Amino acid sequence: MSTTHVIENNKLLIRRLYENCINRGNLALLTELIADDFVGSPGAQGAAEFAKGIATIRYGFPDVQFEVEDLIAEGDRVAVRWSFRGTHGGPFAGRAASHAQVTQTANVIFQIRDGKIARAWVQVDRLGLLQQIGALAA
Repeated sequence: MSTTHVIENNKLLIRRLYENCINRGNLALLTELIADDFVGSPGAQGAAEFAKGIATIRYGFPDVQFEVEDLIAEGDRVAVRWSFRGTHGGPFAGRAASHAQVTQTANVIFQIRDGKIARAWVQVDRLGLLQQIGALAA
């Protein structure tokens, strides 16, 4: 398989993650996308832990929709810049639903191994999100 083909497959893998698992809530698909020995932030391991993170976001923001703003790949890495929009309709970070319309941005670098996501490094604007739901003062 050519390097170009591998890179395009890696990008497709990440698009499937955001479109099918996160936006549509198809968490069963994660076993196909996430390596058994996956390590993420902050130390989450495996598909089950990855699913817990998605479930937490979808519970706190039931209408959440992620938009992939940039998707750049080279070698075994895929870099993503995303934003999400949603309504704080459920508990999140110890806060009851505020019904605030929120946005959040992040940058993530994924490492792909044998066609699955093996590692993720995430830089997310959690402070901004907590301020928008009233958990912290602006």
